[in-house]
Amino acid sequence: MYIDHATFRSSDMDATRDFFIAVFDLQPGARPGLIGSRIPGYWLYAQDKPLVHIIPAGDEGYPLPAAALKESIDHVAFHLEGYGAFREKLQGLGIHYSLMDLADIQERRVFIRAPGGQLVEAVFSEPVPESTS
Repeated sequence: MYIDHATFRSSDMDATRDFFIAVFDLQPGARPGLIGSRIPGYWLYAQDKPLVHIIPAGDEGYPLPAAALKESIDHVAFHLEGYGAFREKLQGLGIHYSLMDLADIQERRVFIRAPGGQLVEAVFSEPVPESTS
């Protein structure tokens, strides 16, 4: 089993699209005709797979069910390579981030917010340096 894609609702779909293109090197791609004719938005691809979908926020004619106002997905995480280069990219783009190193499983994590405030995590399977404190 694997996660097929993540869908982000956004009041500024263009800014959200541009964020995922800049940060995760995703590419805009085709959407199925039936979906495109019913719901505006974007599909962003990693290689040949549509990984991120962007659709209008609830206040733009596509309301959320009442239950969604109480419960939601907290964040989505993407597994990447190149921890140092990714941090440098975020710094160059002026994107604030926070870090978490999990030494017991040798993972380094970077947390950022998409333009609409959604939490996005980047996970790197890289050695965690020993603490010097």
